[in-house]
Amino acid sequence: MTMNGARNAGETLLEIRHLEKRFGGVKAVADVTMDLRAGIVTTLVGPNGAGKTTLFNLITGHLPRSGGSVRWLGRDIGGLKPYQIARLGIARTFQDLRLFSEMTVEENILTVMEPNALPFRLSGPPLKERRARAGHVLERTGLADKRAVRAMDLAYAERKFLSLARIMATDARLWLLDEPASGLDPHSYELFLALLREEVSAGVTVCIIEHNLDIVIGISDRIAFLDHGRLLADDDPKTVLEDPALAAIYFGDRS
Repeated sequence: MTMNGARNAGETLLEIRHLEKRFGGVKAVADVTMDLRAGIVTTLVGPNGAGKTTLFNLITGHLPRSGGSVRWLGRDIGGLKPYQIARLGIARTFQDLRLFSEMTVEENILTVMEPNALPFRLSGPPLKERRARAGHVLERTGLADKRAVRAMDLAYAERKFLSLARIMATDARLWLLDEPASGLDPHSYELFLALLREEVSAGVTVCIIEHNLDIVIGISDRIAFLDHGRLLADDDPKTVLEDPALAAIYFGDRS
């Protein structure tokens, strides 16, 4: 069962057209064309080295593209710096989390709401309002009693939730999540799914990179399958997951 059931797809937020990234003679992303539409969860799947994280890096400006285009709400965002793309309302997590290790949990969240840090509006709210919002996010992610703890002193699952909390504290319309549930224990996994369902129901659009098929089945409205940088499928979960050719690629049996 998908996260949103039979929900109709909304407007196209992000348009990817013939996107390419070459590293020397190797095409890490090769002629990828797909849309991310409002109000649904799109999951990127594929074997290791398929180009999933590279695709995220191209969308968010962490890598320059070799060809093609990425348009956000109709605007070509090629050439923009990562912080400029973030300001447009596209937020992401990383596999290595990239937290401020010496800062407290609360401080890590406040940084994304600072007027001169990574704002999603021209001026930020007062500190009192930012702290109230941070407190609300901390409660929802189960980190309220850790607000004064340094990020480096958190358990692994807690650091994963802090990474998610930093995105939840923004006004981003599109979340790009790179394996956000990897390594979570069963209780933390259920909390993660509940949070994601709530945010999508509230209007957030999500694209997630995930290897765990249980998670893929549990959250996906659409699945995009990448292999060697090429988009082999972009369809509803049942169609993609029941394709024997794609299953053979995913599980390493290409014979």
